[in-house]
Amino acid sequence: MRSARRTGATTQPHAAIVYHPTKTPLDRLRNAVERQERDLRWGPSRWYQTRAHDSGSTAAEQALASNPAVIIVAGGDGTIRALADAVHGSGIPTALIPTGTGNLLARDLGIALGNMESNIATAFTGSTRAIDIGVAEFDDSKGASQSHVFVAMAGIGLDAEMAEHTSAIAKKHLGWFAYVTPIARSIILNKLFHIDYRIDRSSIRSTRAHTVIVGNCGTLTGNMLLIPRAVIDDGLLDVVMMRPKGRLGWARIGTRLTLQGIARRSKFSRRILKRAPDIHELSYVQGREFEAQFDTPHTLELDGDSFGYVTRVNVGIRPAALHVRVPRKFD
Repeated sequence: MRSARRTGATTQPHAAIVYHPTKTPLDRLRNAVERQERDLRWGPSRWYQTRAHDSGSTAAEQALASNPAVIIVAGGDGTIRALADAVHGSGIPTALIPTGTGNLLARDLGIALGNMESNIATAFTGSTRAIDIGVAEFDDSKGASQSHVFVAMAGIGLDAEMAEHTSAIAKKHLGWFAYVTPIARSIILNKLFHIDYRIDRSSIRSTRAHTVIVGNCGTLTGNMLLIPRAVIDDGLLDVVMMRPKGRLGWARIGTRLTLQGIARRSKFSRRILKRAPDIHELSYVQGREFEAQFDTPHTLELDGDSFGYVTRVNVGIRPAALHVRVPRKFD
């Protein structure tokens, strides 16, 4: 009998929950988790609150150390990025409870927004999909080398300035509208910077750009399709450089992004988009590695988290490194 009890204790699965305290409706989350525990006869889940100073990396490491059957992360893209930094390569599936402003990874994976009960059911009983993650290596303002992963996008320019200068309070109360002011200011100033870059160790190219985004996902908030060719498990990075010449250039970018967003929902629009000529203002490249250097320091953003000023960055891809729970499909 002692052997039987010991076997049952070691095989009973449990979930680990990493949650952002200010972005998570905790009572609702606990009720949904406890309901799944009872129905599936899992052991009690273990809870880990993120800390402001590390975006959740400590909580993620503690959750991983408990050897859970699944790690559930409740928060925005930054919290998910911190979790991915700690658990990628472990083989333990991650489940997303999107409660942030952008939720780009959840959107790309078709995970419902604002449906806690559905998200928790997916965490416990959904399918598991292996996705790629990006890895950014760079020197910070003090000259120290850093390496961090991202799951959705890395940005230099407008995207990074938004992450650097938009306050957490504004994002909490205004959501995506909190970014209107920095976007408008950036468009009016329209400052372009010099960039030397190369893809997959090819020859070095030079250009001037306003914004550079390295995407693992292709969709922005509002279902705006920024990078049409981006696929989250194709083993490739997709880079887009915005190179507008004045307000007319921004208008051309806005028109193209709007068309791309419509095209993803309509076969007719996709045919129109295929026939549309490329525009100078949006330059796309694709590969496994992207290296870039800048004449002057620019802020770097990874999944909405600012990492300060950099003068160089090397971005690579780790295929199928993160296992994510997605809604189960039924025939």
